[in-house]
Amino acid sequence: MVTEPHLFFADASLDLSRGDSDACIAKLEKEIHDFRASYTFHALYGRALKTAGRYREAFDAYATCCRIAPWNQVAWKELVNLHFLKLHEPSDPVVTELEHLSRALSGFAIPLASETCEPTTLKEQKQPFSDEEDIPVPTESLAELFCTQNAYKKAINVYSVLMDIYPDKAPLYREKISELLEKT
Repeated sequence: MVTEPHLFFADASLDLSRGDSDACIAKLEKEIHDFRASYTFHALYGRALKTAGRYREAFDAYATCCRIAPWNQVAWKELVNLHFLKLHEPSDPVVTELEHLSRALSGFAIPLASETCEPTTLKEQKQPFSDEEDIPVPTESLAELFCTQNAYKKAINVYSVLMDIYPDKAPLYREKISELLEKT
C-alpha cells in the first residue's frame, strides 16, 4: 500500500519522462486497486499506456478520468485523440486479452522447492532390498517379476504371503514355490 501518493506519482511520472513506459505501467498496475477513484492515477496510467501503444486501454483510463473530473479539458482532449488513434489500430479483443494475460504471467515464478534431507546417492538407489524385508503390497505380478530377475527367494516370500491372503489359490502358489525351490 502506498503511504505517500505524491511520491508514488512523482516516481511514475519520472519513469514516463525517461521514456520507460513499461516500468511506469508495472508500478501503476501494482497499485491500481488503491487508486480506483484517483484522477492523477488514471491520467498517468493513460499517458503510460498511450506511450506504450496500448490505445484501447489508454482510452479506458482517460474515460475514467472524464468520469472522475468531467470538467477537465485535458482528459477530454486526450480521449478524443485516443479515439482517432483507436480507430486506426487493428481491433482484436482476443489479442488485447492475450496481452493482458501475458503481462500478468510475465511476473510469475515457480516456487522453489527445498529439500528437507540429503538426496539418496546413486549407489544406495541401485541396491535392492534384502530377501528378508517385508513387501507391503505383495502381488502375483511382483512375484513373477522377481522370477524373471532370478530373485527366487524374494519370489518365494511373495508367494508365501499370497497363500495367506488368497487361500483359494494356495495350491497354485505351492506349485510355483516348489518349481522355484528346484531352480535354487
